[in-house]
Amino acid sequence: MCGIVGYIGRRDVAPLLLEGLQRLEYRGYDSAGIVVTSPKTAGLKMVKAKGRVRDLEAKVPARFKGTIGIAHTRWATHGAPSDVNAHPHMSADNKVAVVHNGIIDNAAELRRKLEADGVEFLSETDTEVLTHLVALSQAETLEEKVRQALRVVEGTYGIAVMHADFPDRIVVARNGSPVVLGIGEKEMFVASDVAALVTHTRQIVTLDDGEMATLKADDFRTYTTEGTRTTAEPTTVEWEAESYDMGGHDTYMHKEIHEQADAVDRVLRGRIDDRFSTVHLGGLNLDAREARAVRRVKILGCGTSYHAGMIGAQMIEELARIPADAEPASEFRYRNAVVDPDTLYVAVSQSGETYDVLAAVQELKRKGARVLGIVNVVGSAIAREADGGMYVHAGPEVCVVSTKCFTNTTVAFALLALHLGRTRDLSVRDGKRIIEGLRRLPEQISEILKREEEIKQLADQFAEARSMLFIGRVRGYPVAREASLKLKEVSYIHAEAYPASELKHGPLALIEPALPTVAIVPDDDLLEKNRAAMEEIKARSGRILAVAHREQEKADDTIVVPKNEDELDPILMGIPLQLLAYHTALALGRDIDKPRNLAKSVTVE
Repeated sequence: MCGIVGYIGRRDVAPLLLEGLQRLEYRGYDSAGIVVTSPKTAGLKMVKAKGRVRDLEAKVPARFKGTIGIAHTRWATHGAPSDVNAHPHMSADNKVAVVHNGIIDNAAELRRKLEADGVEFLSETDTEVLTHLVALSQAETLEEKVRQALRVVEGTYGIAVMHADFPDRIVVARNGSPVVLGIGEKEMFVASDVAALVTHTRQIVTLDDGEMATLKADDFRTYTTEGTRTTAEPTTVEWEAESYDMGGHDTYMHKEIHEQADAVDRVLRGRIDDRFSTVHLGGLNLDAREARAVRRVKILGCGTSYHAGMIGAQMIEELARIPADAEPASEFRYRNAVVDPDTLYVAVSQSGETYDVLAAVQELKRKGARVLGIVNVVGSAIAREADGGMYVHAGPEVCVVSTKCFTNTTVAFALLALHLGRTRDLSVRDGKRIIEGLRRLPEQISEILKREEEIKQLADQFAEARSMLFIGRVRGYPVAREASLKLKEVSYIHAEAYPASELKHGPLALIEPALPTVAIVPDDDLLEKNRAAMEEIKARSGRILAVAHREQEKADDTIVVPKNEDELDPILMGIPLQLLAYHTALALGRDIDKPRNLAKSVTVE
């Protein structure tokens, strides 16, 4: 959730680290800090600040030179946001500095032991425990000092460690939290996200769990936490540095909403097989015989990815006629679920590093299940752990609130459903119908985005609401869930999503003029049922905004979206509601790209 940046080379390190932190601001944080040194400098120099990276930059003195350094943006877990709790954390002798993403589960126990030995703690953080463990180690090398400290640590971590007695290296380690090395010309980088690296290098190495690395200016080596050497081959990042710029938009969220037509075109490109009215998905590592043997599909994700999985489950049931359902990975991994050998498990994560999803994947693999990954980030942990899968090719998504990754993930599920369907009983005619619908999506998305001004005017009215209700039936219900989440995340207006069929079973008690309802009303076989639900709301003086394929008489306002195939309609119906959330938040003056209390990649529990 937090951000790590490190550098070792010949350049002045502080500006590089501050630039890297700025590129990681989208991940969510509440404080920041930096430590630098060089082989010609005695000791480590540190500056920390509560607040934004600009607040840290303002505190960095003019003479803050060095060629080696680590920096961090912190999202508070142990201890409130403050200068003292900010990372890096320094040992009492000012020789060891540590930055850390993740949570040390046994930090309280280790702290008590260290305090009993006379160690004085300055912060409330779990990370400071690790700093003192490294500093107190009697090992002769920095690598062994870190290794000894990690042997007694329980929990998740992505760390970078500097030591004044070893000014020619940075030691890093990973267990459950991303660590990426950047390979340069006589210089090396480390970060928790490639976004901090792509300005300087596109050659990267992603560490696996239980792996460490030593970075020197002209070399790096990787090894396990037990000391066994590992072989790491650099790969090339497909995204350019310009992909992380705003491109003339005021916010990343606005930019990413408007990138969706091109993004959907990318996820479709090269995958459609017109000859057999199906798709090529070689990355699944699932041949036709194995696909036909699947008796159930279980989809696991968190937040927006879970909602995309709900839509995916419906597509798989409709097109492939395989029982399918979606479940929050955060619940699945704790309920001792029965793992069926005939079930295909699909793990969904934008970052490919979401801890709850990754932990569920690892547990499923331990029990012998077949797991596919649907992720956006190439080489991410879930992509490496899964038996196969699909990349959604949305491109970098910087805003904390996911929009284009959600849309591309739903399209990826449509491809998976079509693939499974055509290996079973879906006809050539229906396969062709779905393919034609998929090809219409980019143009239809562009058509929706042209109605932005109309949606903005509606958002200005809804900004006064204290709460909103979102309803939908079957295909419309996951859309309502995701739209409700978007509004909550970015505007801080309370919102609740309910199946429209459940109104009479409780939620009707909430209906009044001050509670607007957004109704998802696709033009399908449930149209009249949805109109009946709107009748119930109007009879109680409720205000209704419908998202539909034609004007709805019972609604006060209607956002009309283009009609596609029934199975694909949910992909389009969520897009105007992304704009509604965006413009509602804009009217309220919210920090749209960095909503309070949230982080982009949730790599802790």
